Amino acid sequence: MADAYEIFLDGLKRKKGLDLTGYKRPQMERRINSLMRSLKITDYSTYLEVLEKEIGYWRKFLDTLTINVSEFYRNPAQWKVLEDKILPELIEMSRSLKIWSAGCSTGEEPYTLAMVMMNRFPNTNFTLLATDVDNEVLNKARMGAYNDKAVLNLPQDYISKHFIKEGSNFIIKDDVKARVKFTKHNLLTEEFNNNFDMILCRNVVIYFTEDSKAQLYRKFYSALKPGGIVFTGSTEQIFHAREIGFSLISSFFYQRGN
Repeated sequence: MADAYEIFLDGLKRKKGLDLTGYKRPQMERRINSLMRSLKITDYSTYLEVLEKEIGYWRKFLDTLTINVSEFYRNPAQWKVLEDKILPELIEMSRSLKIWSAGCSTGEEPYTLAMVMMNRFPNTNFTLLATDVDNEVLNKARMGAYNDKAVLNLPQDYISKHFIKEGSNFIIKDDVKARVKFTKHNLLTEEFNNNFDMILCRNVVIYFTEDSKAQLYRKFYSALKPGGIVFTGSTEQIFHAREIGFSLISSFFYQRGN
């Protein structure tokens, strides 16, 4: 028999279209209970009613549950490997790259990649899809306004070339914005496009259940071209990568077999 938390998740899925069943229960339950305590709500059914009626509380709920912590050029050493080794090898196989930033949050990752492609590989055509489950962060990404902490790791020439300083904000220039297509997408429940040369999914799956992770990486495998790459986050690794069909070619970079 389903307990109160499971009934709450079912209500979220039916009434709000949000499916949290693939996320680890302890972490999600702690966050949800913390939100309920802040509103002095003691039962899940009342909280679900509040989320249905109050758009402000619903947005707070989404912001708290989705891990929207990001920055440009996050983990610079990994980006260095991407620029010096991974991308040149992909470009040798295809002069036009199809790339997906999955779980893109507020856009720092796909914009970083767009700038890398524009500066390091200006003669290579590329399309760059960026997706997230949260409309709020996608809207922020499309706006492209960031504080000084977000750009801390970026090379200074990237900042001067691709941003406009407005007060304390750094605004992405339109030529970079035009290279990224932002779209809402749920990694756990929706179909994937295919024939990607590379998929970036970094610091996204840490709260997924092990079963959900395994299913996701198998779907990534199917979405990649033979020889395509999955770029994972610093705290993530693909367990049973060989069984899926991946080989680890550098730390955090997995290649689909031919």
